[in-house]
Amino acid sequence: MSQYDVAVIGSGPGGYVAAIRCAQLGMKTAIIEKYNTLGGTCLNVGCIPSKALLDSSHHYEEAIKHFADHGIEIPGEVKINFKKMIERKGSVVEQTTKGIEFLMSKNKIDVYTGMGSFKDATHIEIKGDKTETIEAKNTIIATGSKPSTLPFITLDKERVITSTEALKLSEIPKHMVVIGGGVIGLELGQVYRRLGAEVSVIEYMDRIIPTMDSAQSKELAKAMKKQGVKFFLSHKVSNVSRNGDEVTVTATDKKDKEVTFTGDYCLVSVGRKPYTDGLGLDNAGVKVTERGQIDVNDQLQTNVSNIYAIGDVIKGAMLAHKASEEGTLVAEILAGQKPHINYNLIPGVVYTWPEVASVGKTEEQLKEAKIEYKSGQFPMRALGRSRASGDTEGFVKILSDKTTDEVLGVHMVGARCADLIAEAVTAMEFRASAEDIARMSHAHPTYAEAVKEAALAATDDRALHI
Repeated sequence: MSQYDVAVIGSGPGGYVAAIRCAQLGMKTAIIEKYNTLGGTCLNVGCIPSKALLDSSHHYEEAIKHFADHGIEIPGEVKINFKKMIERKGSVVEQTTKGIEFLMSKNKIDVYTGMGSFKDATHIEIKGDKTETIEAKNTIIATGSKPSTLPFITLDKERVITSTEALKLSEIPKHMVVIGGGVIGLELGQVYRRLGAEVSVIEYMDRIIPTMDSAQSKELAKAMKKQGVKFFLSHKVSNVSRNGDEVTVTATDKKDKEVTFTGDYCLVSVGRKPYTDGLGLDNAGVKVTERGQIDVNDQLQTNVSNIYAIGDVIKGAMLAHKASEEGTLVAEILAGQKPHINYNLIPGVVYTWPEVASVGKTEEQLKEAKIEYKSGQFPMRALGRSRASGDTEGFVKILSDKTTDEVLGVHMVGARCADLIAEAVTAMEFRASAEDIARMSHAHPTYAEAVKEAALAATDDRALHI
């Protein structure tokens, strides 16, 4: 029987990063993955393929709507080769997952393909092409999540689909009805809207991306409405039925009036839930909360001292980069180090166009906590760089403590905000004030100048270009 210092169950961004860090710190490490490719949901059917389709569809939209503005004329009709678009997405995924295989080999991590389940707290049975058992002093559970649904919805994965199926359709929908106005629904809804589908987003709450700052919700909704996406807010879905190639969604609006939506595809994107099926947690004595999450302490240790859990199977935001940070944290704890994670500074991003990014507290959270704050906001349209590229939608908003001026939250909508948010995270990790950011030199012309201007606006309303 093979013995290891650490076994990692699950090879997503949490699992494979945990395995690499454990190996770097001198531990004999194994990783167990039930699928034939490494990388988990993120690399195979999540972050990476969705971004590939977002970029491809963005290029198409630019060609048909904006190239002429730049003096670029394309003779004849611009056509979509949807099959090739999906094939390209597949090749991006393949390159990325093979990269993880290389990293496992480079770091001398043993890879087991099969379903891993606990026989007891130190023995894991792996059922793959053959059944074998390994022994591990410590185990990190990193099995991620799977799409949630509503109890009355039958996911046939043909017409009533999740994000997994939406990434590999064989045709462009005529009308895609999206249940859920969160990150996944908006990103995939935008992909298919750009490609010509009618897209209707049904959201239970009174705004889209309801966990982010309300100003971001309003700005993104305004931008996507211009692009032709239809939003139906404060709508409660009560039934989804399929008749042949037609799907009917029934909902009630805020006036309790019943309304129906008919399309050829229905994307159910109402969140994700922890995936712990088949792990044999009972055999190891690991406790699970009422919400199905694995219960952990602040060191991500379960009630069984040698078993840890990270990522989507535990509490907190279901984000790939959160899982990676947690994987690193557990590896370093096992090595006797004293790492930490500031969960308040894990950024959140929506990869629509314009992009949306946030870190820290929203205005709503500060008001609820009765924290006095200053707000500085700067519109992207006031930047020379934005006008040069034609990406004038959005803003940067900085919230700082009214007394100390420490930055408490940064919220952005606009071009390249997914990258710009890192500046805010860096500043907040060092507990910068709005004035600190305002005094930093930002290259001109860049989108990042909006961050400086928002900081100036939060510092005695000193923005220079509005």
